Amino acid sequence: MPTLPESPCSRLVVISGPSGAGKSTVVDELIAGCPLPLALSVSATTRQPRKGEVEGEDYFFLTPDQFAARQTAGDFLECKQYAGNWYGTLQSQVTAGLAAGKWVILEIDVKGTLAVLELQPDALTIFVNAESLEELQRRLVARNTESPENLARRLATAEWEVAQKHRYRYEVINRDVGQAVREVCEILLKHAKETQCSMP
Repeated sequence: MPTLPESPCSRLVVISGPSGAGKSTVVDELIAGCPLPLALSVSATTRQPRKGEVEGEDYFFLTPDQFAARQTAGDFLECKQYAGNWYGTLQSQVTAGLAAGKWVILEIDVKGTLAVLELQPDALTIFVNAESLEELQRRLVARNTESPENLARRLATAEWEVAQKHRYRYEVINRDVGQAVREVCEILLKHAKETQCSMP
């Protein structure tokens, strides 16, 4: 697969973290507040839209046959099946963002990150973590949205994901969302300065 095109001031950024670490909140606030041309890559999925979700903004909603055809065609940087539905990062989304000079953010899991790194080893990777596995467990229990079986699965997955954090270039501990967002933004700004990109 060819290397994704990047302009001198664009970058592929991968942000991951275990369930309970708060990575989605960090990503949302990062995009809203960091003074770089950030763009969140919109994923494709085979699950049905939820109330209020917008095609092309929340997800690209595909039928299972459409997803399978695009998978066969090599259209995904990474994809996975979860809870009976498929999710994937479209290469076209990333390519268009990079070509436009954007810092394209992928909010994906660890297995997805490892797949992306096989194709794009220069991607800037950031692992958003909680202070400890005990804190992750406390946050997941506090959500009160999981059955005991699902909670046990999520915790086992989180433990494995935390063990892979050394595969990332940076780790940010999310004790406070505002501080975590600032730390991630500072990482991105540091890399922008290294490439002498001016801020918008």
